[in-house]
This record gives sequence, C-alpha cells and structure tokens, in this order.
Amino acid sequence: MSQEHNESLQIQQITGLKPKHFADLIRAAQLVFDPNAGLSGRNLIIDWREFGIPLDVAENLKSLGKQYQYASPHVPIEIVWSQLTVETRIWFIEHKDELWRLEEAFPALDED
Repeated sequence: MSQEHNESLQIQQITGLKPKHFADLIRAAQLVFDPNAGLSGRNLIIDWREFGIPLDVAENLKSLGKQYQYASPHVPIEIVWSQLTVETRIWFIEHKDELWRLEEAFPALDED
C-alpha cells in the first residue's frame, strides 16, 4: 500500500469520516467560495453563521473552495485533511452528516 493510502485509511479510522464526507466538504467549500456559482447578475451575500459555519471555518472553507473551484469533489482525503485548520477539522467531524444540506439550500445550476 502507498503511504497516501495508509494515511487516508488512518484519517478515516480515527475521525469516522468517509470519502463521501470529504466530497460533501469540497462541494460545500465550493459554495462558500462562490455562492453565486460564477453567474453574473447573481449576487448572493451569505452569512455562513446562519448555516452553522463559524467565521474562521468559513474562511478556511473559502480558501479550499477557491483552490478546488472547478475540480471534482473527489480530492484525495489526505490532501484535503492537510489543508484544514484544527477548528475546521473539529467542525467537519461534528457536521459531516449535515453538509449535503448546504447544497440543498442553493438551487442546482448543473442539473436538469
């Protein structure tokens, strides 16, 4: 096994997070970075605290969302984990099963 695979498995075992949770986190980060989804004429200003996201966590997610703005949400777990602050890691573990709701709060732009 590769070192990255071992690290990924360790993170999953220690935190209880699964690959789907990390994909949900990337999609949430993309929304935090650009809730307007790149559309001109659409100017949403969001107070992420209303979604249960503290300001310091929102800033970390915004940075992550900027980096992966056009990427598939399936970024390697160990890479995502290394880019999270301690506060974001704690928040992520506590809210892992609720992240999908953030997506549901915004209209889908790429679906029929």
